[in-house]
Formats: sequence, C-alpha cells, structure tokens
Amino acid sequence: MATARAFPSIKPTSRSYTPGKYPSTNFESLDGTKTHLRYGNQRVNATLSLSFSNISDSAVGFILAHYDDVMADYDYVKFTSDNGTAGIVDPDSGNFLTKEIAREDGSGLTEKGLKWRYSGPPSVTSTFKGMSNVSCSFVACLDAP
Repeated sequence: MATARAFPSIKPTSRSYTPGKYPSTNFESLDGTKTHLRYGNQRVNATLSLSFSNISDSAVGFILAHYDDVMADYDYVKFTSDNGTAGIVDPDSGNFLTKEIAREDGSGLTEKGLKWRYSGPPSVTSTFKGMSNVSCSFVACLDAP
C-alpha cells in the first residue's frame, strides 16, 4: 500500500495549479449526433508545479532524495503549510486553494481524495556556486482503494 511521503520543508518561490477535469468522452455518430458521457463526479489529473529559486545545493539534495524515496516504492507526496501550500493566503474563500492541494487532516490527500505523484523528475539549474533553481511537477491521481 502506498504511503504519504512528506515533501521537504522548503517554501516554493512560485506555484502553478490546474484543478483537473471530470473524466468524460464525446461520441459523434455518422449522422452528426453528439453524445457526451461523463464517467464520474470527481476531477482527475490535477497538476501542480512548484519552483524554488536560488536555494542551496543542500536543499536541492533533499528534493532529489525525496523524489527517489517516493518513486522507489511508488508512494505519494504529502504537502503541508511548510512546503506545497506555504505562502497561500485565501481565508476569504474558506482556504479553498489550500484544501485543493492538501487536506487539513494531514493525510497527504487533496480535499477530493486525490494523491499527488511526481509527473517527472525534478529539473535542477545551477545559478552560481552553491545555489540552484529547481522545478518540480506533480499530478493528482485517484487511485483504486
């Protein structure tokens, strides 16, 4: 069973989030009739990109080690207010954006029960001695129970 692995406590410089789509398919018959089938009531394939600018090479090492730990066992990533949701200020919406990325119960799931997984390896760019920029991309998956 996959377990949540806490992302290193590094505050991102920037964040990009896409809430995902409802699974569906469009069919078109030969006479032009269109039918739209929706397969569920939960969004899937939400994406999250985190960028870290001018962080120490030691912090880069923590991120790369986390990637290896998660991917070795196909676990999932757990975000908290110390990392993935750090810096989000959305109390007027009932913390909607924060909950979309991480539930308040500490489970590592999104509010909709999705699990964050790496969609690819982190990208590291050295800027100057001892400092680097890192970009991490994640996709939220609805795993079978």
